[in-house]
Amino acid sequence: MSKPSQPLKPGEKILFTVAGLFVVFAVIAFIIMQVVISKSDKPLFETKTHAELSEEGQLGSRLFRENGCTTCHRALRNGTNMGRTADLDGIGSRRTQEWLNAFLQSPESTYGSQTIDHGPGQRSAAYVSEMPKQDLHAIATFLSELISDQGSSSAAVPPKGDSPFIDSMVNTWAPKEWKEKYKDVRDDPAALKEANDRAIQEIQQP
Repeated sequence: MSKPSQPLKPGEKILFTVAGLFVVFAVIAFIIMQVVISKSDKPLFETKTHAELSEEGQLGSRLFRENGCTTCHRALRNGTNMGRTADLDGIGSRRTQEWLNAFLQSPESTYGSQTIDHGPGQRSAAYVSEMPKQDLHAIATFLSELISDQGSSSAAVPPKGDSPFIDSMVNTWAPKEWKEKYKDVRDDPAALKEANDRAIQEIQQP
């Protein structure tokens, strides 16, 4: 004979009530967000990438779609985002056209380690390296023209403007010798440009 269930304690009732309310509010917020998105002609979040496609880049964009690349990747906000490396918007700020072309033709030797989908064998994207080289060159050109704007999560350069919180932390905790040795590049446009160019070069290295 089973024991009768014990009534919930006051603390347990409060905990379950709060958890239930949280779930309800989350569902309502999600529904409201979807309604706003469906009725708005503007993106919900600011776009931080752009593309200025050349004639070959436009060809590469078409080949990218026609050959099923959007099954696993997203470019120009079109396709599927299936992981950290699947979103290719902004990749032109991280990789050169030469590197992208070499990767498409010989993925693992260019990447330097085993890949999940692009290597030889029965992998889903193994066919890519077997495509005509001129097609791969066009796709690489297209990808190299997907550029991150300053402040994008995929950009080498941080967003413009000051951060009072970060500035206060630096002023409070940074050693005095750091402040004497390193200057704030925001106060020197030439130094800022040099720092930006150096960051871009470093992030584009294989």
